[in-house]
Amino acid sequence: MNRIVLVTLMLLLFQSCIPLRIAPDIDDYKVTKGKKFKRSLPKRHMFVFEDTKDADQFYQYVNIKFALNDENVFDDIPFRLKGAQYFFSFYEVEIPDKTLNLFPVLFSATLNAALGNEDEDISEPTEIRRDNFYIAIEVYSDLENDCLGIESLSREAVLKYLRTLKNEYLTTHNYNEVVFKN
Repeated sequence: MNRIVLVTLMLLLFQSCIPLRIAPDIDDYKVTKGKKFKRSLPKRHMFVFEDTKDADQFYQYVNIKFALNDENVFDDIPFRLKGAQYFFSFYEVEIPDKTLNLFPVLFSATLNAALGNEDEDISEPTEIRRDNFYIAIEVYSDLENDCLGIESLSREAVLKYLRTLKNEYLTTHNYNEVVFKN
């Protein structure tokens, strides 16, 4: 009897968390269609990376770097590459990991069955949530509607610029330093 209870508890322990939603794990960056990454994003291709900093830090970084004075910080941020004018918009995206923890329910049911307590309260399964934050950037110009699209002529130059922008954001702690780098 003890061996059966022990094996049952071990099985329950190893299989008690059921993932309901798993957020993507992005090492460096990913270029994907916005709607494919998250439904609330536009259909254009997006440069997406994990945001390890606090909320609104990318907003502050962009606001200071491009001297926007808190006006139109999310949309139509202008930048120049090889003499051509481009614009980008960014979105702060949250995708949580959700798992359902069944261990407390199964443990109490097994314990009640072993002790013969049938009238004990059985607890509800708990949902465990871990938040993951991402920055999604779309780039467009007067000539191209989607500069990150596979067929775009400016894709490589724009990707190089966005990689530099991402690395500068993630390594800079005082965004006023960015003004002096420009």
